[in-house]
Amino acid sequence: MCGIVGFISKEKKEKTLKEMVQTQNHRGPDDNGIFIDEQTGVHLGHNRLSIQDTSSHAHQPFISSCENYSIIFNGEVYNFQEIKKELIKLGHTFVSNSDTEVILYAYKEWGINAVEKFIGMFAFVIYDQKKQKLFLLRDRA
Repeated sequence: MCGIVGFISKEKKEKTLKEMVQTQNHRGPDDNGIFIDEQTGVHLGHNRLSIQDTSSHAHQPFISSCENYSIIFNGEVYNFQEIKKELIKLGHTFVSNSDTEVILYAYKEWGINAVEKFIGMFAFVIYDQKKQKLFLLRDRA
């Protein structure tokens, strides 16, 4: 099970964020990463247990190609391949084979209502830099 952490601070607290990620390293020993938006003070951290795409292309926090959207994710969206096909038809391109990237581009396409399409068990945080909003979501179970 991956580990996700985050907070908002007026001051950049990279050391604190890295310590938080390190503390939960047992949750995801395959990779870890951080994201900080200095303008808004959003700090996100992730420990990755690779399930879907074990390559570095699925590194988290995952940042969209336009750099306006970021996500940290734990879980599994069972129908992500179906959603991915739908997004490809709408013109989206993908760099990974991960459900994380599909979730992020589904949000970009359909907004927060995209979560209604997801079947699975999950918790994630999406940071929308354009709207300067942070969304924390989990499955319906």
